[in-house]
Amino acid sequence: MTLENHRPFIEDLYRELHASPELSNREHRTAARMAELLREAGFEVHEGVGESTGVVGVLRRGEGPTVLLRADMDGLPVTEVEQVPYRSTATDVFDGQSIGVMHACGHDTHMAALQGALRILVDQDDWSGTVLAVFQPAEETMDGALGMQAALRERFPEGIDVALGQHVMPGAAGEVRSAAGPVMAASDHLIVTVHGRGGHGSQPEKTIDPIVLAATMVVRLQTIVSREVAPSDRAVVTVGTFHAGTKQNIIPDSARFEINTRTFEEPVRRRILTAIERIVQGECHVAGAPPATITRGDIAPLTINDEAAAARVGEAFDAAFGDRHDVQQPLLGSEDFSYLADAWGAPYVYWMYGGFDPEIVAAARERGTFDVDVPSNHSPDFIPVLQPTLDTATTAMVTAARAFLA
Repeated sequence: MTLENHRPFIEDLYRELHASPELSNREHRTAARMAELLREAGFEVHEGVGESTGVVGVLRRGEGPTVLLRADMDGLPVTEVEQVPYRSTATDVFDGQSIGVMHACGHDTHMAALQGALRILVDQDDWSGTVLAVFQPAEETMDGALGMQAALRERFPEGIDVALGQHVMPGAAGEVRSAAGPVMAASDHLIVTVHGRGGHGSQPEKTIDPIVLAATMVVRLQTIVSREVAPSDRAVVTVGTFHAGTKQNIIPDSARFEINTRTFEEPVRRRILTAIERIVQGECHVAGAPPATITRGDIAPLTINDEAAAARVGEAFDAAFGDRHDVQQPLLGSEDFSYLADAWGAPYVYWMYGGFDPEIVAAARERGTFDVDVPSNHSPDFIPVLQPTLDTATTAMVTAARAFLA
């Protein structure tokens, strides 16, 4: 059977998954569905792999390489805009608040494409080796792949020859981009708690206002990239949350905000982390406040594609996609995919595919309004078009796998 035969299944599965997302480490229904579909396809199924909801399907077909194919399963605490009939209306509690849940990073396309690719591989009888299909939890919190490492080594001590993964991006549907070397940045997460002295809003002179102090830090942190990092060294420092206070006439005794950084070089990473510490504690000293508490959160490694494996995948993509395959420039987004390959010290390749109407994307690029007109990952309107997104993602996974299977 061909892609055309499986297309209805892939599209229906995508709609189903898009409408029913689950947050990181809570993917119980999604994981059960992935396991059910793997069994239907004839795979040996392992559930609860690792510290969360990981699912692994195994298809052994004689002698040959072992190829790991990965899709991530978790959604995000984002309330989806009403745009498609299969929109998500799911809600959950996140950080103490009830909020909408959405596949705002396209993991639903990853799962649907991998399930479709596995069925195509099952139908094909001209390859040999072993396929290890990994449905991974908690990519968004960067602990899902790491939490599966020990269990993967224990259950599959023979190891793998290569790990393959992909991600939908805000580009034209039908396009595929790959490259050797660094393709995604390292990420650090810091939680800063500023300690002040609370009091009445009418008597600020009796307090050390942690809101003003933290706000000053947030502004100063923006100068790190613009004034302490060379223009040739790509980096990002983002403050993504800010929490303080309970009432307009009460100055609280603390404020908390969270920082996310992205870097490609370890010296740049160290420089940024040092600058954050210096600015935060320096502002506390100037304000006469106690030192702030800085706690480390999630860490994501650099994603560095193996040179030889990436070249093999690139050649296969050239043959399959022609001029729709191009070179992927390094992205400041981050991934935990490499932790899966690191379980055995194996090489890996991670590539990107577009998910939006090619005409809209082309027009936006022509006008110079791409960043405005094409939704970015994690936005409430990041809803890829079904086709040719799913056909492209499914074909890419099959093509990459077949580049290694004997």
